[in-house]
Amino acid sequence: MMARFIKKNKQEIGISPDELLFRGEKKIDQVLLRIIDYDADNLEESSISSVNEVLKYQGKDSVTWLNIDGLHDTVIMKEIAESFQLDQLIIADVMNTQSRPKVQEYDNCILVSIKMLQLDEETNTSSVENLSLILTKSVLISFQERKGDVFEPLRERIRKQKKRIRNAGTDYLAFALLDIVIDNYIYIISFLGEKIESMEEDLLMDPKKSVIEEINMYKRELNFLRKSIKPAKEMILSLSKIESELIDENTDIHFKELQDNISQASDSSDSYREILSDQLNIYHTTISSKLNDIMKFLTIFSVIFIPLTFIAGIYGTNFDFVPELHYKYSYFIMWGVIVTVAVGMLIYFRKKKWF
Repeated sequence: MMARFIKKNKQEIGISPDELLFRGEKKIDQVLLRIIDYDADNLEESSISSVNEVLKYQGKDSVTWLNIDGLHDTVIMKEIAESFQLDQLIIADVMNTQSRPKVQEYDNCILVSIKMLQLDEETNTSSVENLSLILTKSVLISFQERKGDVFEPLRERIRKQKKRIRNAGTDYLAFALLDIVIDNYIYIISFLGEKIESMEEDLLMDPKKSVIEEINMYKRELNFLRKSIKPAKEMILSLSKIESELIDENTDIHFKELQDNISQASDSSDSYREILSDQLNIYHTTISSKLNDIMKFLTIFSVIFIPLTFIAGIYGTNFDFVPELHYKYSYFIMWGVIVTVAVGMLIYFRKKKWF
């Protein structure tokens, strides 16, 4: 099992940055190519088997969205670089799934890289996938590590002829994709946040040891989320400052809107991280207070019986007249009293939740 926070294979050390080498975990067997070509009036959607099938769309005035699921096929990646006249370094960056979120402007395109997060609601754990976008004047190429339905709502908007997206260019399409990714950040954090907030009452009423395990689990998940969200925040800030012919002034304001959303996600992750630290302090404080109450009770109990034990230790029961000495059931009565006292104290301690 590889580390969740940083992954690097020893074999990759020293390899040229522009070499077309897949750096990551293969998550799909066969590369899938899907294309959506649209304008205000027309829509064409299909799955294709070769990159060459996209070339017929390059001379059109429409917007072409080429989505590629799977990044491990070097031949297809090389065809993309040649077909769209892209610098090989761009495609090499795309094939490196462990790269940090970033935005890079080139002569004929803009490369955007960001991490997509998926939440398993049964285990409350997240998985990460690298998303790369290559923005050109008429074609937007999106690269995913595996096939998923996270962008299906956007496809439905295109199919239903929503005016804003059908009348806009590739820059607005790029914004829409990034908006979905960041909205998913917020959803995951809010989902985990509800779980985190619900623990506070349990901490005050019944601080169990299992709560510590939950707190540590949520702290690990938040740290994992922050690893993707913090660099994404820097990337969105850089993207909003780019002055490029590929980004229309009307779309530029939408990229600035992404700053608010990613800031909300970042601030929320920080807040819940602090809440978890506070809950950990509450747990330790509650346990310490409970331990003090137990020690107080046992101290009072001991203070009462110490002098009695002292007196019994000096004089014992060596008196001439002890009524129970000659009673034939005295021995069994003594054991009954001993067992009753021991069981009674255990029941009392259990009721008080001292163990």
